[in-house]
Amino acid sequence: MQNNFQKTLLLFLFLSMTSSLFATDMKILNHYRNHGIELIQKKLDKQLAQEQYWKTFLKDKDTSFGYFESYTNILACDKSKSNLSLYKQDRDGKYILQREYNAFTGKIKGDKEKEGDLKTPVGIYNIVKKITKVDSFYGPMAFVTSYPNIYDKYRGKTGQGIWIHGLPIEQERDEFTKGCIAINNQSIECLDRNIDINKTLLIIDENVVNKNVKKEKLIKVLSNLFAWRYAWTYNNLDDYLSFYSPDFKRFDGVNFDNFKRYKTRIFNKKERKEIIFTQINVVPYPDAKDIYKITFNEQYHSNTFSFTGEKILIVKLQNNKFHILTEQ
Repeated sequence: MQNNFQKTLLLFLFLSMTSSLFATDMKILNHYRNHGIELIQKKLDKQLAQEQYWKTFLKDKDTSFGYFESYTNILACDKSKSNLSLYKQDRDGKYILQREYNAFTGKIKGDKEKEGDLKTPVGIYNIVKKITKVDSFYGPMAFVTSYPNIYDKYRGKTGQGIWIHGLPIEQERDEFTKGCIAINNQSIECLDRNIDINKTLLIIDENVVNKNVKKEKLIKVLSNLFAWRYAWTYNNLDDYLSFYSPDFKRFDGVNFDNFKRYKTRIFNKKERKEIIFTQINVVPYPDAKDIYKITFNEQYHSNTFSFTGEKILIVKLQNNKFHILTEQ
């Protein structure tokens, strides 16, 4: 955790640039002198939960596919047109189409539901690793995706081994796959040269991937994210739980009732918490109305527990508020 001097300095610099909270630096100093740093920090946390902040922040951002702080490459697979498109972020933060590859996908149309159904999944995936020592049937290399992801598991989907790979070097093959995405060997080598797998997000849709994500929806999701954080930070259990769907099920199978009991015990400790979100990414889930995947790096510290790592939320936006379906 930062010491109080570092916190004071950072907050003072931030507030000096934020006229909406305090009119002058003198008012900031007076407020700090009379109330200390905690109240100023609480006011800042409250501001982060306001739509106006995110409306201003996102104004000049390219949100074609969503809002990203971690990904400079977007791979968009349109199953209906059998193509895989690579978009790269330029110096201005715009996602520009770089390459289009012809692709083979699953033999059967529709979203993958179970092992062996010959369908390519619809969803949002990371590339978890590159394999260069593969059977010649898969060409020179393969990229392993994160299927099944947390939302797939929430919906009871099964199966594994969904790759982006090349074409057979020695064997014949059909013009479809068992569920993977296959591109020709020159293309897979080109893709390898043009992406950092740690900064690449794969979006697979039944049809064309949405490249016109509405800023208004992203503003609501991001302000809700920080309203959830505000309730969490300041131990408001009722507000915190109001962000969870009755159908919530955590990645490990814990349902809403058990989750509520667990969080009630934690909140009753009335511990002071520091919760920081960085590397935030928000993307609408393909082929699903008002469902969003949110990922971020969470730094959590209290007197009894500390955690730093990736957090994943799947949320449904309804009546301007999101409801968490599952989290990890």
